[in-house]
Amino acid sequence: MAAGTIPASFSGLKKNDSLPGSLQNTHARKGFCMPNFQNPRSSSIRIRFTGARNSSSEIAEMKPASEGSPLLVPRQKYCESIYKTIRRKTSTVMVGNVPLGSEHPIRVQTMTTTDTKDVLGTVEQVMGIADRGADLVRITVQGKKEADACYDIKNTLVQKGYDIPLVADIHFAPSVALRVAECFDKIRVNPGNFADRRAQFQKLEYTEEDYQKELEHIEGVFTPLVEKCKKYGRAIRIGTNHGSLSDRIMSYYGDSPRGMVESAFEFARICRKLDFHNFVFSMKASNPVVMVQAYRLLVSEMYVQGWDYPLHLGVTEAGEGEDGRMKSAIGIGTLLQDGLGDTIRVSLTEPPEEEINPCRRLANLGMQAAKLGKGVDPFEEKHRHYFTFQRRTGQLPVQKEGDEVDYRGVLHRDGSVLMSVSLDQLKTPEILYKSLATKLIVGMPYKDLATVDTILLRELPPANDTEARLAIKRLIDISMGVLTPLSEQLTKPLPNAMVLVNLKELSTGAHKLLPAGTRLAVTLRGDETYEELDVIKSVDATMILLNLPREEEKVNRVHASRRLFEYLQENALNFPVIHHLQFPEGTHRDDLVISAGSEAGALLVDGLGDGLLLEATDQDFDFLRNTSFGLLQGCRMRNTKTEYVSCPSCGRTLFDLQEISAEIRAKTQHLPGVSIAIMGCIVNGPGEMADADFGYVGGSPGKIDLYVGKEVVKRGIAMEQACDALIQLIKDYGRWADPPAEQ
Repeated sequence: MAAGTIPASFSGLKKNDSLPGSLQNTHARKGFCMPNFQNPRSSSIRIRFTGARNSSSEIAEMKPASEGSPLLVPRQKYCESIYKTIRRKTSTVMVGNVPLGSEHPIRVQTMTTTDTKDVLGTVEQVMGIADRGADLVRITVQGKKEADACYDIKNTLVQKGYDIPLVADIHFAPSVALRVAECFDKIRVNPGNFADRRAQFQKLEYTEEDYQKELEHIEGVFTPLVEKCKKYGRAIRIGTNHGSLSDRIMSYYGDSPRGMVESAFEFARICRKLDFHNFVFSMKASNPVVMVQAYRLLVSEMYVQGWDYPLHLGVTEAGEGEDGRMKSAIGIGTLLQDGLGDTIRVSLTEPPEEEINPCRRLANLGMQAAKLGKGVDPFEEKHRHYFTFQRRTGQLPVQKEGDEVDYRGVLHRDGSVLMSVSLDQLKTPEILYKSLATKLIVGMPYKDLATVDTILLRELPPANDTEARLAIKRLIDISMGVLTPLSEQLTKPLPNAMVLVNLKELSTGAHKLLPAGTRLAVTLRGDETYEELDVIKSVDATMILLNLPREEEKVNRVHASRRLFEYLQENALNFPVIHHLQFPEGTHRDDLVISAGSEAGALLVDGLGDGLLLEATDQDFDFLRNTSFGLLQGCRMRNTKTEYVSCPSCGRTLFDLQEISAEIRAKTQHLPGVSIAIMGCIVNGPGEMADADFGYVGGSPGKIDLYVGKEVVKRGIAMEQACDALIQLIKDYGRWADPPAEQ
């Protein structure tokens, strides 16, 4: 065993030292003696922490990042339980008269979109938000005039009988924060721009003395606000944004979750130094995968430090419609399944009142899972990566001797979409082919970029229904998989169909009644005993369908699935796994999107899973298909449409964001692989556009700036010409394609 002394927050590395785990791109300030990470002889190494006050753990387990890897990563605790939803215990933070923390309901909030100087307009919007059930409302406060208006807003609301806590959103303006702290209940500060200048994306070199001076500057700027909040009983949210990290932080930690955490910790340490604890953290990003990793790393560091501050969850710039709800469900829902989160916001490019419903649905999902203690029997988890994305990729089908058709297309390497098809749909083949998103040439189907990979036929057409069987054959001929239950295949055999079997059918040998060479798919719940699962070791399965019945109230799909993946990896079983979710009739669309994102998305962001099958008999077929592809894209898997990073609008927005967003989407939605950021102002960017290829940003009233990545390439374009200018920019960079002709 090797050991060395290392600060509890892992923030004490020399600039060129090798790093453990999620810190591999990190650079920090103070040196320490690290163990030799080359060719570790043991499977884990224990590192003793020094200098950790109130630490919940003095020892961190280190393990190879992968089998045989010289890189060691910390196996850090990031939630109360890996096999059960247990809400993380936190302190209570008071926001006005609303307590926030683990002993209270998950609080729901949104943000106004009015000009803050429009007192009556803002008051009306706040009242509408409160009437819809929000617990908190955030208002942008960018200058002195807006801060002055906040007094009138607060007083008018009180006179009208509304005591909903108000939160001031502050960027770049410490003096404004001091002013508004006298009347609002909570101040949100962005560590990336509260005291530091706006990032110029320059690599800066700091001596130890230079860095210390920067920290002293931050403390000098932030301390007056902390003292005022302490005096008036206000709360603070230390709200890191992935898109607005300072040059100083990025120079040391990179544009990374680690940088996000350290940026917030600098401000938290000042609060603690001043004995101020009425604050919460947030780690927002437009990329749900980055967002999840950042919150996990934040919580793991708090466990080490012995801190228990509450969490505000959110995916920033999520967009609109189902895509926006899906991104939020993936990010927020994943964390709620692990018992993390005390207040949430679903950021949509829609009126703020429309955020409340999906927000409340997510909050209820998280509280219900924790209340029921949903989970599975305890198991040891060795393979899942908490802080980095490493996908477990199942073995895709290969051709075998004797195959009459090509099975290689029944699953997709970047994530597969399966759909359930009824006998009625087979009666109108051309409509079915279009619903499956195939290209039609003279009525014949061909696969396209976003074509469904495999269909499930729970009932096969009779052998004498030649038209229905011909429709199926034409799909099989283009390498689309056709899956059907064992009982159907035995009674109404369909040539070249794949057969769905359960563990009972496997253990009794019923599947042996099929012709030799028949492709099998196995349906599992995920909570079977390991002895029951052992039967799949002897089966050459094309895929596994992971389907835990929704009526199971005590078993959690996410934990059951993690347990199954652990079993598969421990036994070197490389079957592709499809997340199969069935929804009862009457399920609301928002509930379906949120459940799919929270359950399947929570696994896909960890690289666990190879595709989706969403079944809801009363839902529109196109909606289910689009939701499936949207979920894969939101988890950074299969990219089949234009990606949009679209802010939700606020008082800073310099144009009608919803109108402009709709116009841009209508003209560019046919560009898969292209990412476009649509930002009302530059407060969260241009770093927020790090994931985007092109950016459309409000630069000044009536004027738009265009970006390529983080770099502005055109300034001050009249809004009337800006959309066409964006399209021309996409063309100039060779990323444009003409819209497909209507079939």
